[in-house]
Amino acid sequence: MEEKFITIKEVALINNCPECYNTNGLQLTFLQKFVETKFYKSITKETSHQLECNTCNTSIYPVRWTEDIERVFNYHQKAFTPKKASFKLKKSAWLLIISVLIFIVVLLGIAILPNL
Repeated sequence: MEEKFITIKEVALINNCPECYNTNGLQLTFLQKFVETKFYKSITKETSHQLECNTCNTSIYPVRWTEDIERVFNYHQKAFTPKKASFKLKKSAWLLIISVLIFIVVLLGIAILPNL
């Protein structure tokens, strides 16, 4: 089972980076969990976010956020709308379901026909 987060929205922030104090490198990314297996693929309701500075190449964790960054984050979080949760069966799942149904019908036919 492969679980990964897909990027839904990226926002460039003009706030000072808490590490290098540059105003051009902050990138806020909103992510949503995507699960894919052999039988299905699904977008879940689980979301995440990350803040990175492209200038000094560091991840900025919420502990290091300034009040300005937090204010801008709250604004963008309210404007962020995740994709609708979905679930889709793949071709292999449909083949498995159909083959199990056919197997059950054959077993019922074998069980009922000798009694007639």
